[in-house]
Amino acid sequence: MKMFEFAIVAFGQSIEDDEFLNAVFEAGCDDATLSFQKGVIVAEFAREAESFAKAIASACHQLRQTGVKIERIEPDYLVSLSEIAERSNLSRQRISLYAKGERLEEFPHPTVKFTSNHPLWDWYQVAEWLYRNNNLAKEVVVEAKVVREANIHIDMLDMPDGKFSSQLEQCEVI
Repeated sequence: MKMFEFAIVAFGQSIEDDEFLNAVFEAGCDDATLSFQKGVIVAEFAREAESFAKAIASACHQLRQTGVKIERIEPDYLVSLSEIAERSNLSRQRISLYAKGERLEEFPHPTVKFTSNHPLWDWYQVAEWLYRNNNLAKEVVVEAKVVREANIHIDMLDMPDGKFSSQLEQCEVI
């Protein structure tokens, strides 16, 4: 078992309600710290599990039992150049050179706000590129892929037979 850290953003309950807090604990989320930020519940987990996918899937399943609606998993998969530098432990200048194509080739293109002064990249695409260029561990790529897929398929939480969990576990094979 390994420890994984992530956050789940949800809504539909009040963290000031003792019944809700008890329900969170009884559902098995005693490894989460709850806060209310910008109108939503943020459950920050430090969860021990066999894999990152299983950690996220089990936390989502348990939180849903308390009556919340899960909006997304964080850390977000859309990132700025500064966030790329921070997550990869590389300098902002180095990441900027990669993005401009001045060091190495084929850095991923921005995914959102392509023409703006503040473009965003898909962290999974960038992590995969950094991994291929020996700048990032494979485990980071897997986690990036799991978070992206969790957010894309968050609506599968309502499906029977563990479809959400199965979808996430497939992401761990690279």
